[in-house]
Amino acid sequence: MIVWGLVAGALLGWGTNGFDTDALWPGAIIGALMGWWLRKIVRQELDLSITSLTAERAAETPQAALPRSSPVPIVPAASPWSNAESAPPAAITQPAIPRRTEPDVAPPSAEPNVVEQFFNSAKGWLLGGNTIVRVGLVILFVGLSFLAHYAADAGLFPLELRLVLVAAAGIALLCIGFLKRLQKPDFALTLQGGGVAILYLTVFAASRLFEVIPAAAAFPIMIVVCALGCALALLQNSQLLAATSFIGGFAVPILLGGDGGTLGLFGYYTVLNIAVLGIAWRRSWRIINLIGFFATFGLATAWGVLVYDPVLYWTCQFFLILFVLIYVGAGILYAWGTPGRFGNVVDSTLLFGPAIVGFGLQAGLVRDMPLGSAFSALGFGALYLALAVFVSRRGGQDNRMLNDGLIAVAVGFVTLAVPLALGVRWTASVWALEGAGAFWVGMRQARWLPRAFGLLLQAAGGLVFIGGLGDLTSSLAVLNPSTLGAILIALPAFVTAWWLRRPLDHSGSRWGVRYAEIEAGFAKPAFLYGFAFWCLALVLELNRVLPAPIAGELAMSAIVPSLIPLLMMLTFVVSAGLAAVVGRRADWQVATWPSHVTLAALGAGLLAQWGMGLFVLQTPHWVIWLAAVGLHYRLLWANDRTVSAPAAPLQRFVHIGGVWQLTALLLDCLWFGIDRANLWQTSWASVVMLTGTTGALLALTFWAGNPATRGRWPLREHAVDYGRRAAVPVAVLVYFGALITALFASGKTNPLPYLPLLNPVDLSVALAIAALVLWLRMNVSTQAPPASRTWLTGPQPLIALSALGFVALNTVWLRMAHHLIGVPWDPDALLGSFTVQTGLSILWTLLALGLTLLAHRRGLRTTWLAGGGLLAAVVLKLLLVDLSNADGGARIVTFIVVGVLMLVVGYFAPLPPKRQEPQS
Repeated sequence: MIVWGLVAGALLGWGTNGFDTDALWPGAIIGALMGWWLRKIVRQELDLSITSLTAERAAETPQAALPRSSPVPIVPAASPWSNAESAPPAAITQPAIPRRTEPDVAPPSAEPNVVEQFFNSAKGWLLGGNTIVRVGLVILFVGLSFLAHYAADAGLFPLELRLVLVAAAGIALLCIGFLKRLQKPDFALTLQGGGVAILYLTVFAASRLFEVIPAAAAFPIMIVVCALGCALALLQNSQLLAATSFIGGFAVPILLGGDGGTLGLFGYYTVLNIAVLGIAWRRSWRIINLIGFFATFGLATAWGVLVYDPVLYWTCQFFLILFVLIYVGAGILYAWGTPGRFGNVVDSTLLFGPAIVGFGLQAGLVRDMPLGSAFSALGFGALYLALAVFVSRRGGQDNRMLNDGLIAVAVGFVTLAVPLALGVRWTASVWALEGAGAFWVGMRQARWLPRAFGLLLQAAGGLVFIGGLGDLTSSLAVLNPSTLGAILIALPAFVTAWWLRRPLDHSGSRWGVRYAEIEAGFAKPAFLYGFAFWCLALVLELNRVLPAPIAGELAMSAIVPSLIPLLMMLTFVVSAGLAAVVGRRADWQVATWPSHVTLAALGAGLLAQWGMGLFVLQTPHWVIWLAAVGLHYRLLWANDRTVSAPAAPLQRFVHIGGVWQLTALLLDCLWFGIDRANLWQTSWASVVMLTGTTGALLALTFWAGNPATRGRWPLREHAVDYGRRAAVPVAVLVYFGALITALFASGKTNPLPYLPLLNPVDLSVALAIAALVLWLRMNVSTQAPPASRTWLTGPQPLIALSALGFVALNTVWLRMAHHLIGVPWDPDALLGSFTVQTGLSILWTLLALGLTLLAHRRGLRTTWLAGGGLLAAVVLKLLLVDLSNADGGARIVTFIVVGVLMLVVGYFAPLPPKRQEPQS
């Protein structure tokens, strides 16, 4: 099997790569590995079956031992080349040994491969029996060949006399051997074989080399010689005579040399092969079949490489078909005549050899013909399929192994014909369909090997399809090679996944049990594989390109490019929804899996749309988005009703991610308004991000905090997910958005005039702070302390909000200075303005006054300390910044106002409250 795997791999690699010799070695290595793997599996299966059968027979055999005095004859093993008439030597009697109570089963030895068998057979023939006679016969045969050459070159005798003398020598050997067949069987059979070979040599030389005998007369004579050799071999039941005769007959053209013409050479080999087939009809002599097979196809291969001319095509085609039929027939006859413990024994050489070598020669003959190799592969497939049907009707269960082998060869050739005839995409589709068919056959017959082959063939089809993707130009919708090819890969995968949803029957063998364990894990990947190719088919169809109407012009996309990403998103969501419906109705859980990841499709669609500079509210984009988002939440609701424990974390993430997706869609809608109003260079554009996230946070706050809605879907199961987990990232965006907007937005409100505190920047920042406060209060009110206390209930959020409010108030004054006083909106200009610095000092003092008064009134020690710290900062600022102010008026106003305010603080709240007050 290793040898034939190597040959098969080399030929397949050679044929599928345009007959490039560089592909021979990779194919040979892969084929050899597959042959070794297959041989190992077959041997292990046979070993297991033989061991179990031997144990069963031993259990049925009575355990009573033979009498000790009963002699047991011991007969030496006969030579593999001994004939049936040879009498065995006298039996040697020895005392019988009592049987063991348990059978001693020796492990079966490994079967040698074809090369080892041929070598062992040749060694047995040469060294077994009368070795001297056999060596001498070989030498005599070669010597006669040299004598014929020498006599021909020297002209010693007339040509006819030389031929008669050689033929007479052959006849003499035949007669002597036949007369001595009873006295010395080995000696006699060797002489007869040599005589037959000499007669072959003589007739062939007389006809084709010297033209002494016409071809019309030479063929009947050779047929008579072949018939004589076959008759003698069958009469004496001797493989030795048959093997010797055929070796000599096949060696005649090689030993004599010269060119006898194509018709004469292959006609002569045809006669020999018909004789081989005749022997196979009467006897199951494997060595005869192998001699004829290797000699015929070996010489045909060498002749094709060295001599072949396309003018001889039809002659070579005829003989090639004839030789293939002869040896396929010989293989079938051998199987019919060789029963075994598990059905008729199949000769793998004759089963696979004619197909592999014959197709290799056929591919060489038709290499210049369009689709020649493809039709040749179909022809071989049809031949082996017809033989499988014939064998199945004639042999029943005994020919199961032979029938399976013929079907495997037929399937292999049909599989090979597809890439040789069609494009890569159609090839992949046919392989996928063929793989599903093979899986179905294995499922119906409870056999694991066809099922494994079917899965591998579908996977190979997918890889080939992906590797062949390229030009998507086609005027056909759906029925083009790309789209339809992907669909034809997806559908068999869906069907296979449906079959695999429950454990399938198997033969019960060790390999079958192991495969069943592996196969159980293929159910879900098979569906996902099919769904992926289904989505790929939709993508390929949406990206299809129409041919250019006029040569030289650019091709046009079949669909408006701006709609392609959105339609891809929608088709995925729709496909996931249909699969989920089927999965729930058929209790097929894996079919509902795509519906759990529709959020990813929505996110990808939005990113693709942003990359193209498009907006959600554009027509017809908003229609697609409404359909996709609506179906997504419909699937989300259905999944919540049937979600399993392992999928619960993913389901929660989909709810959380949906909030972020809707927030992004809201932002896109606001940006669409900015774009249509052409406000990108104003503060209206700078507050879009903040306004959108603030609106999302407010919606979450009022919705998740409302007791009336918390008892409904989805808050009934996911209140914490929406109110806290999904809202935290949105709140972070609101916080930092407000901070960045307050610091960097100038407050330009074109075309409206600027109004302090009523401009978009100040309003959006104030709204953001209010939203953060409301969200924090909602989370605090909905928690059940102390078990559910989180960082949201601690002082950190209040400190962060206080810092944000402080920055927001300061930047309000900065924007007022920019718009009302004319200070440039630049950090250096703003900080270098004494008017701005004066306003900041007064503002800080007012803030400190407010904090201290509030703290004193409510007994908030921490708040008073914050106000006092701010006063200290004001004092330092007066000394370090305002004191150096060259404008005396601004400096005076600053010091006076700050001083008065500090007096007010000292009057109403001179000291911080005591520590007994409750902490905020």
